[in-house]
Amino acid sequence: MQVRLLGPVDVVVAGEPRPVQGLRRKAVLAALALHCGEVVSTSTLADVVWGQRAPSTAVNTLQSHVSYLRQLLGSKDAIRARPPGYLLDLGDEGTDVQAAERLLLAGRQAADPVLGARQLQAALALWRGRPLADLPGLAWLEEQAERLELLGVQVKRALFEARLTAGEHQALVPDLEQMVAGRPLDEQLQAQLMLALYRSGRQADALAAYRRLQQALSEELGVHPGQQLRELEAAILRQDPALDPPAAVAALRLGPPPVPVPAQLPAAVAAFAGRGTELASLDALLPRAEPVSGGPAAVVISALSGTAGVGKTALAVHWAHQVSARFPDGQLYVNLQGFHPGGAAVEPGEAVRGFLEAFGVPVARIPAELPAQAGLYRSVLAGKRVLVVLDNARDVEQVRPLLPGSPRCLAIVTSRNHLTGLVAAEGAYPLTLGLLPAADARDLLARRLGAARVAAEPDAADEIIACCARLPLALTIAAARAASSPGFPLAAVAAELRESAGALDPFHGGDPATDVRAVFSWSYQALSTGAARMFRLLGLHRGPDISVAAAASLAAVEPGRARGPLAELSRAHLLAELAPGRFAFHDLLRAYATEQAHALDSRQDQDAAVCRVLDYYLHTAHAAARLIEPHLEPLSLVPPRPGVVAASLAAEAGAMAWFTAEHAALVAAVRLAADAGFGTRAWQLAWTLSTFLLRCGSWNDNTLAQQAGLDAARRAGDVAGEAHAVHGLALGYARSGRFGDAYPQCERALGLFELIGDELGQARVHNSLTWLAEHEHRVPDALGHAMRALELYRKAGHQAGQAMVLNDIGFCHAQLGSYRQAISYCELGLAAVREAGERSWEAATWDSLGYIHHRLGDHDRSFGCYQRAIDLYLELADRFNEADTLDHLGDAQQAAGDAAAARRSWARALRIFEEISHPDSDRVRPKLGGLGLPPDLSAEVAPSL
Repeated sequence: MQVRLLGPVDVVVAGEPRPVQGLRRKAVLAALALHCGEVVSTSTLADVVWGQRAPSTAVNTLQSHVSYLRQLLGSKDAIRARPPGYLLDLGDEGTDVQAAERLLLAGRQAADPVLGARQLQAALALWRGRPLADLPGLAWLEEQAERLELLGVQVKRALFEARLTAGEHQALVPDLEQMVAGRPLDEQLQAQLMLALYRSGRQADALAAYRRLQQALSEELGVHPGQQLRELEAAILRQDPALDPPAAVAALRLGPPPVPVPAQLPAAVAAFAGRGTELASLDALLPRAEPVSGGPAAVVISALSGTAGVGKTALAVHWAHQVSARFPDGQLYVNLQGFHPGGAAVEPGEAVRGFLEAFGVPVARIPAELPAQAGLYRSVLAGKRVLVVLDNARDVEQVRPLLPGSPRCLAIVTSRNHLTGLVAAEGAYPLTLGLLPAADARDLLARRLGAARVAAEPDAADEIIACCARLPLALTIAAARAASSPGFPLAAVAAELRESAGALDPFHGGDPATDVRAVFSWSYQALSTGAARMFRLLGLHRGPDISVAAAASLAAVEPGRARGPLAELSRAHLLAELAPGRFAFHDLLRAYATEQAHALDSRQDQDAAVCRVLDYYLHTAHAAARLIEPHLEPLSLVPPRPGVVAASLAAEAGAMAWFTAEHAALVAAVRLAADAGFGTRAWQLAWTLSTFLLRCGSWNDNTLAQQAGLDAARRAGDVAGEAHAVHGLALGYARSGRFGDAYPQCERALGLFELIGDELGQARVHNSLTWLAEHEHRVPDALGHAMRALELYRKAGHQAGQAMVLNDIGFCHAQLGSYRQAISYCELGLAAVREAGERSWEAATWDSLGYIHHRLGDHDRSFGCYQRAIDLYLELADRFNEADTLDHLGDAQQAAGDAAAARRSWARALRIFEEISHPDSDRVRPKLGGLGLPPDLSAEVAPSL
C-alpha cells in the first residue's frame, strides 16, 4: 500500500487507488504521511487539521479519523498509537514522496545518464498535479505543498542534466524554454538552456539567453550572473571544445566504474636469492587467510624483523609478488620510514589516507582524525581479500591503525625492532631475518654476476662476501660495481674492497649494518664527478623522497642535466627510483651520503645547496597556493638563488597535484629550513603550505609546520614572520574546532601585526576573531571585529577583503535581529564576491542569507539560499562548511515543521562532522535525539563511498 501526496491525497492498495473522504481525514493522513515512520503528537495533528480553531473534542475526533484511515488502508497496524500521538508505518516507500526522493538520488548518482534519466522520469511521473491539491486553506499543509513543488523542480533539473549528458540537447530545448519561462532567475536552468542551445548549433540564441538573464538579475536584484554562468558565456563565445556533447556516452552505459584494485607493490626484486626457509614460513600463513566457513576472526599478520640492510623489504616484496594473485582485491604498500635519519617517519594518518585514495575514496570524504580514518579504511577493506605490506615500521603504534580488520586480508610488517606488541596483542607470527648464509650469499652473487664468473674464482667470491658481512644490501651494491666492470677479475674487486675496509676501520662498530661503509665507499669512488656530488647533496635533503626538479635545484643544474646523475646512482643501487621521476635512499645510504657531504663539501657549499632546494619548494609552493586561493595575499619572497628552477604550474588542478606529491617533502623542508638557520624561508614556507594543508584537513602537519616556522622566526628576531606563524597556528586550531587554543593565538598575532604596522595582517586576524566570536555567541564582539576589518581593508585599498567582510557584518546584524540591515550588507557582499569570482565567500554569503530568511519566516527562500551554499561547498570539497550549512538548513526545516527533512539534513551534517572528527558533532547529535532518532545512527551516518 502507498499514500500519495504528489497530487490529490489518496491511498493505493493492491494497485487500486482509494479516495479519502473528508477534508480533515485527508489532513490527518497527509500529516502522518509527511512524517512517515515518525511519531506525530496529537497536538501537532490538531494544529495541522484545525489550526487555532481546534474543537474541545479534537482528541476524540482524531481517534475517529484514525479508525477510518486504518479501515481504508486495510490494516490496523498501518497507523499505530505511540504516545504522545500516532505513527504511520508503511515501510521505506510507503509514500510517493519517499519513492520520488529515492529515484532522485538514484538518478543523480547513476553512472549511465540514460539509466539515470529513466529513473528521474519515473520520479517526475509521480506528480499528478499540484501536491496536496485537495487540502486548501490549511497553512502548514500549504507550506508543505510548496516544498513538494520545489522537490519536483529538483527532479526536473536533474533530469535535464542527465539528458544533456546523454546527448539529448536538441530534443531538450523546448522543455527547458518552458521551464525557464516560469523561473527566469534560476541560473542552473539558464545554464542548461544555454548549453542545450549551443550544442544544437544555436550559439547566438545561447548568448541571447545569457543577456536576458543578465538584464533580469540587474533590474530585479541588482546583481550579476554568477561566476560559473559567466565562464559558460565565455566558453560559448570562444566555442570551447569542452562544451561539446560527451563522446563516450556509450561507454558510460556499461555501468558504474569498478572500485579500483590497487597494485602498489614496488617492482619485483631482481635476482632474488636464498631465504627458502623464510619463504616457506610465509607460505604457511596463506591457509589461515583463505575464505573458509568459520575462518579466523582476526587478520593474519607476519612481523619480519632484522637489522638494517638484511633484506627485510626484499623478502617481503618478493613474496608479495609471488602470492599477489591470491589477493584479487588489491595489494597495498607503504614505506613507513620508521628509522629515517631525519626523524621524518610517516604518520599513520598519512599512510591511511594514501590507502583510501588508492581505493578511490575522494579526498573530501576522508576524515581528518586518525581513529575515523582507520575506521573508514577497515570499512573499505571489509569482505575484501587484500595484501597489505607495511615496510620499515618504527613501532607497534605506527602499525596498528594500518592493520585491516577483515580475516580475508593478510598483513606483512617489516621493522628493525621485534614488534613484540603485535605478537602479544594481535597474534602476529614473528619471523627474524639474520645475515645470509654463505651459500645464499654466493647464490646472490651468481645471479647478479653470472654463475660461471663466480665459480671461476670461488676464493675471491668468498672474500667479497666476507667484506660485505653477508649483508644483502652491501652484496647488492658490490655486485653492481663488479657487474659494471665485467673484464675485472673478482680477485681485483675483492682487493679493492679489502683496501677500502682498511681505510674505514675507525668507523667500524661491530654491527654489520654500520660496518658496510667500505662497500659504500668503494662504490661511491667509482661514480662520475657529477653523480658523486649529487649523491652527497641528496644526503642533505630531509624529505622521504625527491623529484627530479627538486634534485636539480639542490645541485644547481638544469632538470634535464639532473637525470643523468640520478640514473647513474640508480644503476649503482645507491638510489632507488620509487616512481617515475621520484628517488629515495635506503636509510644507511642516506646516512653515508650525509657523512660524505659533511666531510668533503664546505659548510658554505652545503648551506647553498640547502638554500637552493628550499627556494625551489618555497617559490613553487607560493605560486601553487595563489592558484588554489587567487585572492591570497602574496608574500614578499627573497629572489631564488642562482640555479633554482621553480616548477611551472598552469592551473588549480596542477597546483593541488604538485602539493599532494610533495606533501611530506614540504613539511620536512620547513623543519630543514628552521634547523639550518633559514628563518624567513621556514615561516614563509609554512605559511604558504597552510593553504593546502587546511584544505585537505592535515591539522597535525599544519601545526608542526607552523610551530617550526614560529620557532625559526623567533630565533631570527623576525616579528613579521612570528605574526604570520602565530596566525597560521590559530587558523589550524580554529578550523579543527580547537577554539580555546585559537583565540589566544589570534590575540597574539594581532598584537604583532599592530607592532609592525601591517594593516592587512591585522584585518585578516580580525576576520578570524569575528568567526571565533560568532561561534562563541559573542555577537557584539564579532560585529566589532568585522567593522574593524572593513576599516582596515578600506585603508589598505583591498577590494577583495572588503567584499568578504560585508557578509560578516550582515550576519552579525542578523544575529542581533536587524534583518533588513543584514540583507542590505549581505546582498552587497554577494554581488561583490560573485564579481570577484570567489566561490567560497559566495557560499558563506548564501549561508547568511539562508539564516536571515529563516529568521524572517520566509522558509522557501531560506531553503533555497542554504542549498546554494551547500552546492558550492560540495564543489569546493569544503567538508566542514558543508556540514555547518546542513545543520543550519535542518534548523530552518524544523522551524518550518518539516521534521523529516530536518532529520535528513542533521544526519548528513553529523555524518560529516564525525568523519572529520569535529567537535560540532556534539552540537548536532542532541537535535537528532530530540526527533526520536535511535542512539545507533549507523544506518544514516555511516561513511558512504
